Amino acid sequence: MTKTAVSDSKTVQVEDILIANQFLKDVVVHTPLQKNKRLSEKYGCHVYIKREDLQHVRSFKLRGAFYKIKRIEREAREKGIVCASAGNHAQGVAYACAQLGISGKIFMPQTTPKQKVNQVEMFGKSFVEIILVGDTFDDSSKHAKKCAEDENRIFIHPFDDLDIIAGQGTVALEVMNDIEEPIDFVFASIGGGGLMSGISTYIKNLSPATKMIGVEPEGAASMKTSIEKDEITTLNHIDKFVDGAAVQCVGNHNFEICRKYVDEIVAIPEGKVCTAILNLYNEHAIIAEPAGALPIAALDDYKEKIKGKSVVCVISGGNNDIGRMQEIKEKSLLHEGLLHYFIINFPQRAGALRQFLDTVLGPDDDITTFEYTKKHNKENGPGLVGIELKRKEDHAGLLQRMKQSGFPFTEVNKDSTLFELLI
Repeated sequence: MTKTAVSDSKTVQVEDILIANQFLKDVVVHTPLQKNKRLSEKYGCHVYIKREDLQHVRSFKLRGAFYKIKRIEREAREKGIVCASAGNHAQGVAYACAQLGISGKIFMPQTTPKQKVNQVEMFGKSFVEIILVGDTFDDSSKHAKKCAEDENRIFIHPFDDLDIIAGQGTVALEVMNDIEEPIDFVFASIGGGGLMSGISTYIKNLSPATKMIGVEPEGAASMKTSIEKDEITTLNHIDKFVDGAAVQCVGNHNFEICRKYVDEIVAIPEGKVCTAILNLYNEHAIIAEPAGALPIAALDDYKEKIKGKSVVCVISGGNNDIGRMQEIKEKSLLHEGLLHYFIINFPQRAGALRQFLDTVLGPDDDITTFEYTKKHNKENGPGLVGIELKRKEDHAGLLQRMKQSGFPFTEVNKDSTLFELLI
């Protein structure tokens, strides 16, 4: 990890967010704030969901991007702009470029889901050029900044910019205007910190008693780490799965504002985020991307604190690639303890597999993976077997039956190196 000192004391005021709202009121969708009955009953409180997944580009990022570019419209039209993004900021910038007739270059990680790349192309039309480079947002950002220098374009930062923060803060303005009761808790995702910086500035100034809870993916908890160390800290490695919030280093402005206004930051395992995505889809008909599901995934950690309270969760985006759903399901099952992989040493004789099915598998267990090749002149042969359980409590019984039936095995889930190699 590397650390960075912060020296810029400028910040965003409520007045800046009010001004941004005037610029944006005829551009962005005033997204609904919906009381969710099922979540309210589950947690014994009043849960409201701010549906930024219903924004024009299916993300709050349009607010900051459009406001920033509109503020510098004349210069941007002369020079052109450039940005780096894991997807949602790119869509907001592309939308603004097409609406305002501005040339833009957009750098995105090569790991960006194809659905997000396609959306950028659709919104930007002929006004933007997409360059896929690097494995993370931070890699792409380096190339984008070099392009800005080489071609004298204006770099539009996705989060570390006061105009961007003010634009994102209009989410909170709408929430405060729409809700009819005092808010006790607000949960919102943190990547670089743009959204939480904006909404916490507005809400804390109007309602100081409201608890602002930032939610990060466990594999990329850059804001939590920085605040705990009391200085901006760059993570050496991050898990890129929650692509909309997978940032190695938060912004200077964002760090200062979050340090001032955010009450707590919680890091959520990627597998638990996947469970939240599936629950939102299956139970609430909401398509949320991983970063958008983070606040919902955090509610379990606060179930005692939020009882009887008024809670707002910002679903920040809904740009989820349907092609990722199998991966999302698998990560969820692994986190919930319902999917287990084994290397099992099968006797190379007739009936061995039938014995395994009859004596080891429980009535509700299901084989999801089976890879085995019989080799001659050997008594035993290893096979890779994936087993999905109906209840996590069934795991102990499964292991006991394998031992009793004489099938030597290795639990792949417990060996990270083996898991990465085989799964």
